[in-house]
Amino acid sequence: MLGGVAMLVSGSVMMTSCGGGNGTASGADSTADNTITGAGATFPNPLYSKMFSEYNKTTQLKVNYQSIGSGGGIQQLTQKLVDFGASDAPLNGKQDSAMMPMAAVHIPATAGAVVVTYNLPECKDTIKMTPEILANIFLGNIKKWNDPKIAAVNKTAKLPATDITVVHRSDGSGTSNIFTTYLSKVNTDWDSKVGKGSSVNWPVGLGGKGNEGVAGQVKQTPGSIGYVELAYAIQNGMSFCQLQNKAGNFITPSIASVTAAANIEIPADGKVSLTNTEAADGYPISGLSWILIYKEQKYNDRSLAKVTKMLKLVQWMIHDGQQYSAPLNYAPLSPKAVSVGDALLKTITYDGKPVLQ
Repeated sequence: MLGGVAMLVSGSVMMTSCGGGNGTASGADSTADNTITGAGATFPNPLYSKMFSEYNKTTQLKVNYQSIGSGGGIQQLTQKLVDFGASDAPLNGKQDSAMMPMAAVHIPATAGAVVVTYNLPECKDTIKMTPEILANIFLGNIKKWNDPKIAAVNKTAKLPATDITVVHRSDGSGTSNIFTTYLSKVNTDWDSKVGKGSSVNWPVGLGGKGNEGVAGQVKQTPGSIGYVELAYAIQNGMSFCQLQNKAGNFITPSIASVTAAANIEIPADGKVSLTNTEAADGYPISGLSWILIYKEQKYNDRSLAKVTKMLKLVQWMIHDGQQYSAPLNYAPLSPKAVSVGDALLKTITYDGKPVLQ
């Protein structure tokens, strides 16, 4: 269904033409200038894997992307161990400070849905969730699948008297940031007791590393509930909830419902939250994912040739590369998001001079 993306997408994307795990290869095209390294979000990993593979076919540029979570990608970029980072959460003040005197720009690369997935083999109906029910499950207040509150909005479903096992991310995660930002917006108890962020103190549950890890835990644990990017749920044949949005409608996560949520003004810095959308047909746990690049690129003996290749790659990703979004269940960027991305790319400099004209 998903263009040949492997089941439970692996924790790293390494082009076969990249050679070994160090991202280098032998031969005439193995120079450092022709290998780009990145690390971060697992949320867009299926899409990035496809994009980097297709781009390599026409340019021979090698991309070694490590799908280690947004927090890990930000850390590696801060330490200047990779050429770009990837995150589903904008840098916060502490992360910005850690990069100083350097500064990073946020290029919107894709939009997707964080879905609430569950493992109830005996229940054939799609489970509906309200914001209140979802927050109270993850707070540990609702413990059984046949709880009256769940039954009230799932009148035809045969809900078992099974314990609910919550599964959440164990690593620093932009997916968690999207999910907890949503819960903080819709539930005051969650906001005051847990809050939002890439890493929070979860009240209950088991941890899984990456979207891959959470999907794996839910898939193998009857009675479990977790949150993953839409592509991971679909490619693994997992059930996921319809979620009630701000307008009161129960929405199925899809390309169309994410597109509706993303149909908003994008600020000049590219940083915006799509959660708890006002759109009547919008899915409420939608989010952007960003490529993070230092604004000044002359550091660590980087060549202008390599920097130019990297920026042209990102430029291709937000334009021609968007054709691969829908087949992998991501929402193509809106024209406004593409325009903002183009403008931000033109602010990136090498020795103080713009790289792209």
